[in-house]
Amino acid sequence: MAQWTSAVGAAQLARQLAAQRPGTASRAAAGVRRQPAYRALADGIRLLVLEGRVPVAARLPAERELAVAHGVSRTTVAAAYEALRSEGFLESRRGAGSWTAVPAGNPLPARGLEPLPPESLGSLIDLGTAALPAPEPWLTRAVGGALEELPPYAHTHGDYPAGLPALRQLLADRYTALGVPTMPEQIMVTTGAMGAMDAICHLFGGRGERIAVESPSYANILQLLREAGARLVPVAMAEGLEGWDVPRWRQALRDAAPRLAYVIADFHNPTGALADEDQRRQLVDAARSVGTVLVVDETMSELALDEDVAMPRRVCAFDPAGSTVITVGSASKAFWAGMRIGWVRAAPDVIRSLVSARAYADMGTPVLEQLAVHWLMRSGGWEEALTLRRAQARENRDALVAAIREALPGWEFQVPAGGLMLWVRTGGLSGSRLAEAGERVGVRVPSGPRFGVDGAFEGYVRLPFTVAGPVATEAAPRLARAAALLESGPHASPRTFVA
Repeated sequence: MAQWTSAVGAAQLARQLAAQRPGTASRAAAGVRRQPAYRALADGIRLLVLEGRVPVAARLPAERELAVAHGVSRTTVAAAYEALRSEGFLESRRGAGSWTAVPAGNPLPARGLEPLPPESLGSLIDLGTAALPAPEPWLTRAVGGALEELPPYAHTHGDYPAGLPALRQLLADRYTALGVPTMPEQIMVTTGAMGAMDAICHLFGGRGERIAVESPSYANILQLLREAGARLVPVAMAEGLEGWDVPRWRQALRDAAPRLAYVIADFHNPTGALADEDQRRQLVDAARSVGTVLVVDETMSELALDEDVAMPRRVCAFDPAGSTVITVGSASKAFWAGMRIGWVRAAPDVIRSLVSARAYADMGTPVLEQLAVHWLMRSGGWEEALTLRRAQARENRDALVAAIREALPGWEFQVPAGGLMLWVRTGGLSGSRLAEAGERVGVRVPSGPRFGVDGAFEGYVRLPFTVAGPVATEAAPRLARAAALLESGPHASPRTFVA
């Protein structure tokens, strides 16, 4: 299903071109220092598309309008558009205008991230999955506690479509303690966050429905939405860790009127950005004003790594009536990926609808795993496991950051205060080709386009800090060898990854 077709105004495009970091367009042009004006303009637009700042399939302004707004001649704009057409970054039709594209045949993966079985890795360093080993001894203790609590449930049919009442109550109490009064009737326990998103998508996002997503966003959710037949409405994130461009969100929601919007406000995957309270309030207001349901993924919310991080209120705190925000949480990132327990917090009528729809999907969530999470949260083991998890992730992050800065000083990133990954600009190298070369030298890394819509972010890779110090120290030189293969290999001008 095609994504939503948006339009970029002349003034907006001119502002984005003017705001590009000094030298970015010229670096994308294979090191050419002095360029004709049309070439600089074409490179600037091309870079905006590749970095997701201008969506693929967005209609560009007419030549005369952009010339006036950008302060160049119409001839310059016409030549830039023609250059982009010849390179596959622009399509035009007489009488219909011009819209952005990505070249046909580019190696731009767009599917989700499939974890490899650990036994198949061998000497390969896997940076493809943002997941840490279990925080022992808490996994073993939780399973032992669950087994002790299991006998009364074993005498029942074992089907709890909304989740175990005890766990629903405990999750509701946790939200209430965070300042968001919640009843157990507002909670449904799911098979991981993906199970929660699948249920929400089937209830609200039928085939052809528009769903607004951050650009970039979590690869597996994007793939889930694609397979559901949604029309994705990408909304570009602000530069670095600044996060959410609220005016752009207001415009996208107003223009597209999507049924759903999906956001990751806590240590965003993949950028690591953390939405502040004002951004959260404004996102809720923007969604409410157009009748869009805002689905908030909180799977990273427990992973603040720096001690000075002041966590803002949950997004659902800005929707006291519960009419706009649906919250998704999970134990998989905070505790262990093998613990496939997620949950949805929403208005009671939404929960009832989700539970009814679930009867035709997975029926319910495994009882034993629910009991394990319940035991952790009730006993205090959850907080102690999180303390261990945060320390482990912080140590890994610092080791990976130091290793990348030493081995690849030309790569750019900002260090997030939490979460599990770095979003790295690869100095003009193709992220897709870098991923291919990485497999050859023993490191697996997901390329940027997996986190975009229709080929954006080709100049990025995502690096999760889920490997320990010595492994991180080895992963960086392997990535450097992969980069060297591209720069010296048979591909012409690997830094012009847009060719």
